[in-house]
Amino acid sequence: MRPSAYERHRELLQSVARGLAAGERRRPFTEATGQDAAEAGMRSTRTAGKVFDSLLGKPFELGQPGEVGRVGTESSPYFGDLGIAYPRCDPSELVAAAARAAAGWRAAGPYQRAGLAVEILRRLNTRSHELALAVHHTTGQPLSAALRAAGPRAQDRALEAVAQAFTESERVPADLRWESAVRGGRPLAMQGGCALVPRGVSLLVGCPDFPLWNGYPGLFASLVTGNPVIVAPHPRSVLPLAITVRVARQVLAEAGHLPDVVTLAVAEPERRVHQRLATDPEVRIVDFTGSARFADWLEVHARQAVVFADRSGLNTMVVDSTEDYRGLVRGLALAMCLCNGTVRTTPQNILVPERGFGTDEGHKTLRDLGADLGEAVDRLLGHPTRVARVLGAITCDEVRGALAGASRHGPVLHASAPVPHPDHPHADVRSPLLVRLRASDERVYTREWPGPVSFLVGTESTSHSLALLRRAAARHGALHASVHSTDPLVLAAAETAALGAGAHLTVNLADLPADPSSALADPPGSAAHFVTGRFRVVRSRWPVPQAAARPAQAAEQPAARVPEPASVAVPDSGPAAELIDV
Repeated sequence: MRPSAYERHRELLQSVARGLAAGERRRPFTEATGQDAAEAGMRSTRTAGKVFDSLLGKPFELGQPGEVGRVGTESSPYFGDLGIAYPRCDPSELVAAAARAAAGWRAAGPYQRAGLAVEILRRLNTRSHELALAVHHTTGQPLSAALRAAGPRAQDRALEAVAQAFTESERVPADLRWESAVRGGRPLAMQGGCALVPRGVSLLVGCPDFPLWNGYPGLFASLVTGNPVIVAPHPRSVLPLAITVRVARQVLAEAGHLPDVVTLAVAEPERRVHQRLATDPEVRIVDFTGSARFADWLEVHARQAVVFADRSGLNTMVVDSTEDYRGLVRGLALAMCLCNGTVRTTPQNILVPERGFGTDEGHKTLRDLGADLGEAVDRLLGHPTRVARVLGAITCDEVRGALAGASRHGPVLHASAPVPHPDHPHADVRSPLLVRLRASDERVYTREWPGPVSFLVGTESTSHSLALLRRAAARHGALHASVHSTDPLVLAAAETAALGAGAHLTVNLADLPADPSSALADPPGSAAHFVTGRFRVVRSRWPVPQAAARPAQAAEQPAARVPEPASVAVPDSGPAAELIDV
């Protein structure tokens, strides 16, 4: 008999779970060598290119219910319209189909659900280069950055969510036994059970810039905790999530489950399918990473659901002093350029005291920092090969409008200008914009500016900078903050400010990570609630029959501890799974 998906992937799953418990990061997909990847079935870049080309200009079949037409909304910034026609399905039909699939998926239990989730990730891993091409041509990211955001690193990130969801599911005991208050001189023996009850239909609202990196944790956390998922990609970036949904549906169907446990919702932007689904009474979980404006909308209007929203917000850097000025300038220039300023650590606001700051090269003023940053950006983009590797192509008019609008609010320290791409001469590639502002220009730098827009803001002092950081992040959201200082008191105050604002913090790190969560073991949400908020625990109880109850004398003796078996039985086979139906 062929082993179950859980048995096939048990060792991998338990290894990642042990790493999470120990605060360590296990990255099995990322750390696989080229030979390991080939043996696991990963397609070569050449094969992936052929597969990607075969998708262009054709219908994308999924076999979903409620199809009412076809829709194509994507255009590559490198060659134009993708021409892929996705099924446009009635949102109410997708919700109904997910609800029908929910009972069987819940009954599968956490072991089978976790095993199938890992199997989905394993198959996605074989298509890493294809997924990278899909991200490259829908988001405009450089191909190397697209592979980081869509390939093995993103799959390891999803695997962490699977392991954490599985671990939290295992905490729910199948059987309970205890004694109630004494009646007539003898305790009343009771027994019962607990059942993990999923919240219901989950909605994943796709991110336009990092659809897989930001989408996978919520998708897989919902699946492992028993919730069917409707995936609603951003209209500009459908293909990466569409491939993911197709793979998931194939794995589910092969395992005997209804494939509608995972469905894709695509429509023209004017149909507002994201808003319609997010407010559907049957949708009980919403995942979203991106604009603070839409995250606020979800929290106000999707009142029937638990909303897990990570706001891109106003990433901020506070500069107080540094022992590596050149490293600071180089790292900041790269962060401003990388992927057109769309990575989660790109600083929008750089807060520096008006009086300047101390460095290993002596005192530096704001004018010095602005000039040096501009020169560092020009040096970085001075070679065509680096342009292709660092910058991405602009995909929407919103970014173009932001570059034009931000330049009118203060002195321009580095103008955004077209940069030729060595392989795609018609692509719209531009260098980052740096504008000098005063602390009083709060109405400008507390707005969320998309694309490669950064502001160098002069403040009264470092204390003032930290106060602005905390206030802006708390009011408008932020995923990341950083501080450069040689003063331990300033570093302690910065940590307090970041904690108060709920933002990830890096300290004296010249080269900012591509994503702050890439250095952490926890998935987005930074707490167990990211998983436990997706289910409830329901308990049933009843008295033990008199013949099975322990004598009163035995009740006074401590029960012998039963050693745990080497392999744990599936909890869903307990009495709670039989008795509770919600």
